[in-house]
Amino acid sequence: MDAPPIRVLLIEDNPGDARLIREALSDSGAAAIQIDTASSLAEGFAALDQGSRDVVLLDLSLPDSQGLDTVSRTRAHSPETPIVVLSGLNDEDTAVQAVREGAQDYLVKGEADGNLLMRSIRYAIERHRMQAALRILSLVDELTGLYNRRGFMTLAEHQVKLSQRKKTGFYLIFADLDGMKAINDTHGHPAGDMALTDTANLLTETFRGSDIIARMGGDEFAIITIDSNNNSAEAIEQRLQRRVAAFNDTRRRPYCLSLSVGVVHYDPQTPTPIPELLDAADKRMYAQKREKKSCRPDAAGG
Repeated sequence: MDAPPIRVLLIEDNPGDARLIREALSDSGAAAIQIDTASSLAEGFAALDQGSRDVVLLDLSLPDSQGLDTVSRTRAHSPETPIVVLSGLNDEDTAVQAVREGAQDYLVKGEADGNLLMRSIRYAIERHRMQAALRILSLVDELTGLYNRRGFMTLAEHQVKLSQRKKTGFYLIFADLDGMKAINDTHGHPAGDMALTDTANLLTETFRGSDIIARMGGDEFAIITIDSNNNSAEAIEQRLQRRVAAFNDTRRRPYCLSLSVGVVHYDPQTPTPIPELLDAADKRMYAQKREKKSCRPDAAGG
C-alpha cells in the first residue's frame, strides 16, 4: 500500500517564492506530497482549522505578521503541527531564536534546493513526533493511564484557546473517590490502586474520547467535556452516577465505588482561568461530599 501524501501548508505571500518552493519539492523526486498555500497568517490559520497538516512551511514576512512573532503565533495556534521557517534573511541569531520560539528548522530562501527542503520537512515531522511522545510520557499518570495534573493543565489551557476561537463553552468536572482511606485500611493498598484504576476506567467509559480526563493526584480526578445541546451539569452528573451504580451492581470488588462530584461551566463570553474553575468545581464537590451519604467502601462483594 502506498504511503499517504505528506500534507504541507505553505504560508507565503510572494507568488514567485511560492512557485519556486513548489517546483523545488516537485523536483526532489520525493514520495507523494500535497501542498496547499496561504498568502497571510490569518488565511493559514483558517486552513489549519479546516484540516490538519503534517508540516507548515512558514515565511516570516507576511501582510498580517512580521518576524519571530509569526512563529510564536503559529505555534500557539497549532501546537500539534511542526513548523519549518523559510526566510530571505540569512541570520544565525534569528534562526536560533526561531527554533526557540517553536520552529523545527530554519531555511534561507534560494539556498534550499528540493532535496534539502524535503529532508528538512521529513526531519521536522519526525522530531515533532518524538517530542510529542516525550511530552506524553511526562503528562500521563502511570497508574491509571489518564493524564496527570500537568497534562490536564496543559490541555485545559489549549481547550480555553479553542473555546475562545470557536465561541463554544465546556464543562469542567471535579470528582473525588469517597472512602479511599477506608479502602486502603480495610483491603490494603493494592485494593486502593485497583479502586483508582476502576474509577479511571469508569470515567473513560462515561465520557467521550475527545474529552480531557485526568487523575489530578491521590483520589481526585478532573474532566473537561465539550458543551453540547444535550449536556448540562445535572445531566453530566446523573450519567456519571449511573455508571457508578452499574459498577457497584456487578459486585466485582470487595469494595464499592462512590464519587463526590462538582461541575462548573466555562463560558467564552465571560472567560474564567482554569485554576479558578478548578477551585469552583472543587468547592461544589466538597459541598456534595458533606451532604451525601457515601456508599460504604468496605461493603462485602461477591
